[in-house]
Amino acid sequence: MDAYGHVNNTVFFRYFETARIAFLDRCGFLAAYDRDGTGAILHSTDCRFRRPLVFPDEVLVGTRTLDVADDRFTMGYRIVSLAQDAVAADGTGIVVAFDYRANAKVALPAEVRRGVEELRR
Repeated sequence: MDAYGHVNNTVFFRYFETARIAFLDRCGFLAAYDRDGTGAILHSTDCRFRRPLVFPDEVLVGTRTLDVADDRFTMGYRIVSLAQDAVAADGTGIVVAFDYRANAKVALPAEVRRGVEELRR
């Protein structure tokens, strides 16, 4: 909680991050990093705050693929307040494939791209 009695805006980005990590695991990006050093790096992210959250609210956080390119994909996020039965925030994040050994962006690994596409449906 912040000085104004609601969940601080930075926490919304932590919710997005938690959803993003689960997504990266499901699409195979975490395994690709462990195997060959190619992982995800966050290019940019944004949030449209719609409603404040206050304790003791619980939230649902979801994500989906909005767009896929050769070396990146765009994720959409949504945070839903259970106490308010309403959307608390929407956001996006652009995730880029990055070779951590070469310190350079690369094309999405084929198995990751397939995973991302499958999660897009």
